[in-house]
Amino acid sequence: MSKAILTSAYLPCVQYISKLVAYENIEIEQFEHFNKQSYRNRCMILGTNGVQTLNVPVVKARNRKVLTKDVKIAYDTPWQKQHWKSIISAYNSSPFFEYYADVLAPFFENKYDYLLEFNQEILQTIIEEIELEATVELTPDFIHEYPAEVTDYRQVIHPKTQRQQPDNRFEAKSYTQVFSHKMEFQPNLSIIDLLFNKGPETYSFLEECVLEG
Repeated sequence: MSKAILTSAYLPCVQYISKLVAYENIEIEQFEHFNKQSYRNRCMILGTNGVQTLNVPVVKARNRKVLTKDVKIAYDTPWQKQHWKSIISAYNSSPFFEYYADVLAPFFENKYDYLLEFNQEILQTIIEEIELEATVELTPDFIHEYPAEVTDYRQVIHPKTQRQQPDNRFEAKSYTQVFSHKMEFQPNLSIIDLLFNKGPETYSFLEECVLEG
């Protein structure tokens, strides 16, 4: 039984979701200290002017070492409306936008107290739409270093290039994006970029991105 450890992530990138194809069992880390400027509360989409980052604001904690499971979402600004407006602007003309829009829209209407809960609900929806078969659970406790038979991606998948680590089980394949006619291919964006452009072919495309380790 293959197993991988991932961080929590907001509208995860293609590399992240490919792990749910490559591994039978996935555990999402909930007891780590929350790491800002990571995929935990941000994603990247492709808009008319290029790659756009969407950030979920979180409540500032007095203790900087707040655990991921305890991070609360901030609603001081109408970020949900802003994110959904950006997503519509970016993908309204994509081949499968209407197919998935109704499924995703509630996440930008309903309020969630905790970031982890919000991310997990989105992830579960993505799993169902792509028809992934991996078992996904939350970590029961924090383990600094896992045994060799468990693949730890907590420090591997990161939006900042200088923070990324080698991943010999993933290759970013190209596909036709909404703005392919005016800009070069942008790899490893949020899974919604792939979903809106490839639709039912998303699963088979993810399989192509998985390399044998």
